[in-house]
Amino acid sequence: MADLPGIRTTEALPFQYSGSDYAGPFILKERRGRNPRKTKGYICLFVCLVTSAIHLELATYLSTDTFLPCLRRFMSLRGKCSQIFSDNGTNFVGAKRALDEMQKFLSLQEHQRNLTQSLADDGIKWSFIPPHSPHWGGKWESSVRSVKLHLRRVVGKTVLTFEQMQTLISAVVNSRPLCYTPDTDLTYLSPAHFLIGRPFTTVPEGDLTHLPINRLDYWHQEILTSLQQRRKWSNKERNIAVDNVVLVKDSNLPPAAWILARVEEAHPGPDGIVRAVKLKTSTGEMTRPITKLAVLPSSETLFQGGP
Repeated sequence: MADLPGIRTTEALPFQYSGSDYAGPFILKERRGRNPRKTKGYICLFVCLVTSAIHLELATYLSTDTFLPCLRRFMSLRGKCSQIFSDNGTNFVGAKRALDEMQKFLSLQEHQRNLTQSLADDGIKWSFIPPHSPHWGGKWESSVRSVKLHLRRVVGKTVLTFEQMQTLISAVVNSRPLCYTPDTDLTYLSPAHFLIGRPFTTVPEGDLTHLPINRLDYWHQEILTSLQQRRKWSNKERNIAVDNVVLVKDSNLPPAAWILARVEEAHPGPDGIVRAVKLKTSTGEMTRPITKLAVLPSSETLFQGGP
């Protein structure tokens, strides 16, 4: 497992570095009253990669024209981002029918191009993780799970209107505990502490001028110690190199039908370990994480102690 990226371990303003994803679809009522018309809606999620704070916006359609206003509303409340990360839609491997529409929208080259061009003038960099590598976006994937879990417990099968859903979705997830702090009065740290200095669900305290101004800096160091634990992927393997022949794993196909490809470019991380490569196939080029590749043996591969 790689070290945490530098943007995860460096102090920064909330949402300066963010991850984005969609959750849904959800069924919403167009109005209150008898026999209202029901439509699909989606939650557009933004998660701060430093403080784990979450900002949620409702989207009625899966389109670039709908997503950009969500992004503008988010930045008007939280401030402009320096860099935003997201997947590109092809992470939904074996997705059910309900997610097909979301997958097609996020994987459109036109959507990605319009998105990066519209934000370039604001100095905001949009970065996409490699296809078929949802573990690269674990930060926002886990946030989506938290949001869905809370909605399932609170809403259940009740169908809400747009306004009711918008009112419901934000405060609770930002008051969730991040780590335990035994030497403070609150005994836990939440994303809301980085946003407003206290949980969203508590009443404001009195005069806080006696507290040191760098109090959150100390809490930030405490949460960093809990993020550094890595319990898997600890065995070091030989790096995949240029010109290696590989099979591209596909969970929807038997191994005999996997695509054969040759490595064109290797992209090592700061520690020198390759975790994503650019491949050349008979039909074109693609980028994949090494977790989706099976390297074929060559004449230089060592077998049982000898070449």
